[in-house]
Amino acid sequence: MDLSPFALKEWLEKHKHVRHDLAGSTGPKWALGELLELGQGVNGHTRGLLEELLGLGNSLPDIRQIALGYAPSNGDADLRREIAIYHGVNPDWVVVTNGASEAVQLLLIALARPGGRVTLPSPGYPAFAAAANAAGVAADFYAMSPAENFRASPREILAATGSDTILVIVNSPHNPTGAVIERDTCIALAEALREAGIPLLVDEVFHPLYFGEAQPSAADLANVVVVGDMSKALSMPGLRIGWIIDADARRRERIVRARSYLSLGGSPLLEALALHALRNRKMVLDRVRNIASHNLAQLRLFMAGSRELLDWVPPSGGLLAFPWFRDGRNSREFCERLIAQGVSVAPGDCFGMPAHLRVDFGSQPGGIAEPLKIIEKELHK
Repeated sequence: MDLSPFALKEWLEKHKHVRHDLAGSTGPKWALGELLELGQGVNGHTRGLLEELLGLGNSLPDIRQIALGYAPSNGDADLRREIAIYHGVNPDWVVVTNGASEAVQLLLIALARPGGRVTLPSPGYPAFAAAANAAGVAADFYAMSPAENFRASPREILAATGSDTILVIVNSPHNPTGAVIERDTCIALAEALREAGIPLLVDEVFHPLYFGEAQPSAADLANVVVVGDMSKALSMPGLRIGWIIDADARRRERIVRARSYLSLGGSPLLEALALHALRNRKMVLDRVRNIASHNLAQLRLFMAGSRELLDWVPPSGGLLAFPWFRDGRNSREFCERLIAQGVSVAPGDCFGMPAHLRVDFGSQPGGIAEPLKIIEKELHK
């Protein structure tokens, strides 16, 4: 198979060492020591990285006792239980994966059939189409338009499906726009697809980060499969831990079997760290919410002052915004100019919408006032 270049990943890899990296899609970075210091107890006393690594923390498993052998193909039982609590579902429905990307790939493999097709959002995360290609499945797209505030329309989605459709994917909060699908809409879409024999995959990697009305996970809904991970809302992409939640036991068995062949399983050590992080998720999520809310307020002020050149739909959730040039110019040349000034934002052509640019407002604990000043200066050159 001949996969096309992953333009977004290439941009992120090439420019990851700039002073102000607003091109990614995660929250603030966590050092291992910071993670291990979570859940210290009532006095908050830090006993040092070495002691934590030896398992003296309140919620961190004793790493000395972790056998570095093969993990279960469906993931550690305690980790699956914690993920189930996170989404409000039965632990038996959870399969741990190597990031959400593997979760999507495994589901596509489990569902693939000759002539099968998958329905995807546009714009959307570029790896969806590549995963479909790798599974031998063709992709159809439904549009998410700024004229409709990037809201996914069940009518548009259903119009993009057909008799060969094996799966529909929605993403909420959405990458790259921050749009959110309300629960009632998700229920109606899942029911309409159920009648057509098509499961609905809801990508919830940015759940539960919302700036308006909070939405519960869709993992408990009929005919819905959910993927999540430690990378986006929980901001620990280096753990490479994701999951898929599926109430359908037969399909879940195919997913686990596919994982057994492709990657055997995950790392027991990384699964233990993910378990520790999830047990302390309130502190993790409080941190990213505080940073993202502060930075989004700064971004709102910037956009209000740049309305002659830029337009946007303010995000309803997640960590990303997707503004665009009002005159329709391709943003890549502008993004290249920003790189020279130490600021990276992702050009919109990585998402098939060249006039746009993706801005990550959740990754900078110190605020984004300085990079926004640089962007403003370049805008008016």
